[in-house]
Amino acid sequence: MSPAPTPRRTVLRTAGTATLALAAGCGDGAGDAPSATTAPLTPAGSATGPASSPAVPPDSASASASAPAAGELARTSDIPPGGGAVLKDRKVVVTQPREGEFRAFSAVCTHQGCVVATVEDGTINCACHGSRFRIADGSVARGPATRPLPAERITVTGDTIRLA
Repeated sequence: MSPAPTPRRTVLRTAGTATLALAAGCGDGAGDAPSATTAPLTPAGSATGPASSPAVPPDSASASASAPAAGELARTSDIPPGGGAVLKDRKVVVTQPREGEFRAFSAVCTHQGCVVATVEDGTINCACHGSRFRIADGSVARGPATRPLPAERITVTGDTIRLA
């Protein structure tokens, strides 16, 4: 004896739900507000550095000698010259194209909305479809993405990098 066939309505409802979930997860971000661009930042106190921002007390649950305090994206020592770091929980990539010059970009790939995975060999890399973006300006180095990563405004005070 064979099992009873699945009702057509159940199949259609399941397919519709799956399609909506897929569409929500793969948005292109076209409706997102544009991010402001940022000029290269150098640590505060240098002739070209931004003004200091008020200190934020460290988060007692996660503070350590190498972990950033609450409100911080990263410490300058965490971002290698010629490289960067993907901060997946904040959806931000911080790069240091040249010694002492820090940049930040959205970590959401402009192709299909995946969060980028790595920063290597001068590019920010999306593992989903292979797009690569330049660490200096977020521009597309290799598609399928056609739009650059939006820049994020940051401030660098001492050894602390924060969103502006």
